[in-house]
Amino acid sequence: MSETPQITTVLLDLDGVIRHFETDHRAAVEAAAGLAPGTLWDAAFDEALIEQLITGRITRAAWTAAVGEAVGNPQAAAEWLAQKGTVDAGMIMMIDELRASGTTVAILTNGSDTIPAELEELGVTPHIDAVFNTAEIGYSKPDRRAFEHCCGALGVSPTEVFFTDDSERKLSGAIEIGMSSEHFVGVATLRDQLVALGLLP
Repeated sequence: MSETPQITTVLLDLDGVIRHFETDHRAAVEAAAGLAPGTLWDAAFDEALIEQLITGRITRAAWTAAVGEAVGNPQAAAEWLAQKGTVDAGMIMMIDELRASGTTVAILTNGSDTIPAELEELGVTPHIDAVFNTAEIGYSKPDRRAFEHCCGALGVSPTEVFFTDDSERKLSGAIEIGMSSEHFVGVATLRDQLVALGLLP
């Protein structure tokens, strides 16, 4: 009977896990601009458009311009998409605990060209061992190649990695290559999962 591989690395999604955005902000921008609720969201996350952004084929500036054109209000799009979000202090504390105990902690985000600057501005960068941005990798979650890239860069086997994401759909590529994966539903649940893996006391 083979032993369960030891987890040495925790790979975290960024948005919805470490960083959060206020939905009320978008609603306020739409209301002020006379746009129907959800108009900005639907334009920004049009499948073809967002895939271009998160695989590095267009810049965040170009994405913002495209959203503004789609809704007929460039100012509203720029105002909404300028927000940087807020960092979950509880997550940062847990990340620090993990790293202090010898666990590598990295981020894998379906991001854009501005992610490095955003993480610096938010103060996240010093707390993380590595940041993997799909806009630089060229493949977005849940494509298994994004996860394989992370493993290769970190020099670890997929079986040594625990991955969590607030979108359950994005776990599939990680699971496919053998990563231990869980849907993120909150800091407390994640702590329980990490304790069960022996990564936290």
